[in-house]
Amino acid sequence: MQTLYLGCLVLGILFAVVSVVIGDLIGSALDGIFHMPSFDFFNPSIIAGAVTVFGGAGVLLNRYSGLEDGIILALALLIAAFMGVVMHLLVVRPMRNSEMSTGFSMSELPGRIGEITVPVPAAGYGEIMVKFGAGNSLHTAASFEQQALPAGIKVVVVEVREGVALVSEFEKRRGEDS
Repeated sequence: MQTLYLGCLVLGILFAVVSVVIGDLIGSALDGIFHMPSFDFFNPSIIAGAVTVFGGAGVLLNRYSGLEDGIILALALLIAAFMGVVMHLLVVRPMRNSEMSTGFSMSELPGRIGEITVPVPAAGYGEIMVKFGAGNSLHTAASFEQQALPAGIKVVVVEVREGVALVSEFEKRRGEDS
């Protein structure tokens, strides 16, 4: 049994070291393997952690307790399962929920409010800044109505053509039109 525990411990430690060195490659290669409906906690990092804990607990219990092999095996499995749940609740789930992408698509621009950063001439190009999530993005802009737009004013993106945001001055309306 000592060989099984040491093997699991070494395998888990090797997996951790390799994950640190080439973690993204392993994560994307194994990404879909452990996805099962409603069994969210079966992912490579939790399984590798549980295997490592199983090996370490088995080695320690075998060496420092006078318990029988069957009891040591059961305790090592319980400790590994408990630590797997703890890792899922305290590490994996919060990290998954904290992921935020700063990516966007040009098709998301129409309807967004932005600010002119480089003046837009009536028949030319300028630049607008649009807020996306936690960051800002700069885009080439042209006037939708072929009117000059000075820097610093608020604009709304009407449409996007060939990678250029066509903008119009933003008017805040209060109440209904009379």
